[in-house]
Amino acid sequence: MRGGGSRQVALLRYLLIRLLLIVPTAWLLVTVVFFLMRVIGDPISAAMGGRLTQEQIEERKDAAGLNRPILTQYWEYITGFLRGDFGRTQDNEAIADVVVTYGAATFELVFWGLLVAFAVGIPLGRYAATHRDTPADAVLRFSAVLAYAAPVFFVGMLLKLVFSVWLGWFPVGGRASTDVELALQHVSPKTNILFIDSILYGEPSYVLDVLEHAVLPAVALGLLTGGIFLRLVRVNLIQTLRSDYVEAARARGLSSRVVTGRHAVRNALIPIITVMGMCIAMMLGGAVLTETTFEWKGLGYQLAEYLRARDFIAVQGIVAFIALLVAVMSFVVDAVVALIDPRVRF
Repeated sequence: MRGGGSRQVALLRYLLIRLLLIVPTAWLLVTVVFFLMRVIGDPISAAMGGRLTQEQIEERKDAAGLNRPILTQYWEYITGFLRGDFGRTQDNEAIADVVVTYGAATFELVFWGLLVAFAVGIPLGRYAATHRDTPADAVLRFSAVLAYAAPVFFVGMLLKLVFSVWLGWFPVGGRASTDVELALQHVSPKTNILFIDSILYGEPSYVLDVLEHAVLPAVALGLLTGGIFLRLVRVNLIQTLRSDYVEAARARGLSSRVVTGRHAVRNALIPIITVMGMCIAMMLGGAVLTETTFEWKGLGYQLAEYLRARDFIAVQGIVAFIALLVAVMSFVVDAVVALIDPRVRF
């Protein structure tokens, strides 16, 4: 009991420290984003140069506070960030509203992408480990490297060409058909996650339409992480199969399938949870290219649109939000690993 109590105290102390570390981590990320956006120059002039007179540009700069000293701008930005105010776009739309509206679409895409990554990486990694050094193992390892290294936009365009243009199995782009999107605008309560909204609407054909539109973007994004999962499961399962407790299970007469499925695979999955924060950060980065390729109107799509419009204030707000999200997800992943893995030391 005493040992268990001391471990619980150490665990709570570890989680508290990791929680407190979110603050300096988020502050550092937001600060880097702020000053990088200022390095590229004046965002108002970059966005409106040639379309407005110099007097009009100066008026907008004054309204946005860009003529104030840089440290004053930084203080106002940080205090606004703490209040949930990420600034406003050139169209005077609150970036917080943009994040809420389009962030749900990105969350939905990342969720589907993670499902694909698990569906591809875990069973194929298990198969590669149990068939080590066979031609199938070599093919799977090469495929994992290819999936990780291939640009997301290239994979997306290839999937569109084969499964949308040539075979006609899936839609070319978008989150749903036009009539479905229009109908789901009136669902209540509205979540902006079309799969949930289509279920709330109560029309099975709408649910199917949303799922059909999600297949190719999810595969394009999920293969990126699926390759990482495959290699992690393979390497860790090979090591686990050599451990003493696995050999003891075999000595008790348990079949190879039972030993692998009930004992080895569970421990081999822990490293996947460990790198989950990094993988989610990668998927958020890959979502920019995936959403642009498939016209999936999420945060990545909007970020690309703001970059094209040179609306760097909007870019700054969205990137800062994503940085904060990555910091929070890193804490959540560390907390889960600490809770489920007794080998973690505090």
